[in-house]
Amino acid sequence: MKRWIAFGVLSAGLAGFGLVAPARAQTLTLYSAQHPQVDAMLMAAFTKQTGIQVQVREGEGPDIAAQILQEGADSPADVFFTENSPELNLLDEKGLLAPVDPATLAQVPPQYSAADGHWLGVLARENVLAYNPSLVKESALPASLLDLAKPEWKGKLGFAPSDADFLPLVSAVIKQYGKTEALAWLNGLKANATVYQDDEGAVAAVARGSVAVAIINNYYWYRLETDLGPAKIDSKIYHFKNGDIGGLINISGAAVLKSSKNPAAAQKFLAFLVSPAAQEMLGKSDIDYEYPLRPGVAPNAKLTPFKDLAPPAINVSQLGDDQEAGALLQQAGLI
Repeated sequence: MKRWIAFGVLSAGLAGFGLVAPARAQTLTLYSAQHPQVDAMLMAAFTKQTGIQVQVREGEGPDIAAQILQEGADSPADVFFTENSPELNLLDEKGLLAPVDPATLAQVPPQYSAADGHWLGVLARENVLAYNPSLVKESALPASLLDLAKPEWKGKLGFAPSDADFLPLVSAVIKQYGKTEALAWLNGLKANATVYQDDEGAVAAVARGSVAVAIINNYYWYRLETDLGPAKIDSKIYHFKNGDIGGLINISGAAVLKSSKNPAAAQKFLAFLVSPAAQEMLGKSDIDYEYPLRPGVAPNAKLTPFKDLAPPAINVSQLGDDQEAGALLQQAGLI
């Protein structure tokens, strides 16, 4: 269910007390597929810095992108901030995004933003396996994500095919191996796995021993560790190596809607997201376990250094818009 959340100071009506009410503060409308805790932290800091209030509608990235497509030029959104680049690629293909200020784009390496400059990379997350060492040894974990479709993983695997974070993985498999092999892989996963509603459910199942491994984003394991405490989490993270598709990097990005009624404030918000203050706040927090994309800003010390990751050579443009991935998941009967 989508929710509206207003951040910033709201003024009370003062006319009844013979006082003059202050001018109404500027308000930005944000459609966000980020986590609520991250939204709250960022919006509070942005409002404090600029005086601009932010009204947030939260939901899953693909759902919000579909809503923006439906709203078109009448969308009330000023900014779309999402966890995965394909949703931004889709809106860009439909001509709904405005160019990002070049000075803002220059704050992050260009490979993490849209090639045409219509959306901005903000944060990165890594796809990993969560595994329970009491059920499977690290030495027995698969060399490739595709190996999880093999019969020996039957009954040992968990994943969340309807979670928005799984779509880019499917897109990457299609890009690298083709639709026929990608469909065979999905059918193998379906035969082997317990299906969960979301990555939170999958990573929790590994920790309690319901399944041996689960396909997740690194964010969810660290959030669970924070919630349970390091001494109480009975699982670990396994990183796919050698450029395997399982180590795909997902990019959280933001864009200004071409239909924005507050384009200057919207551009200011994007600039804030990649500013030293916001990126360092995210990197130091125990709320967001993503990698800041601004050079020189360190991620949370718990994370594996970004330079030590070994993702596949697939960029945000090559991932496309997830439409083929969604169709293939439907064909496999997973959504």
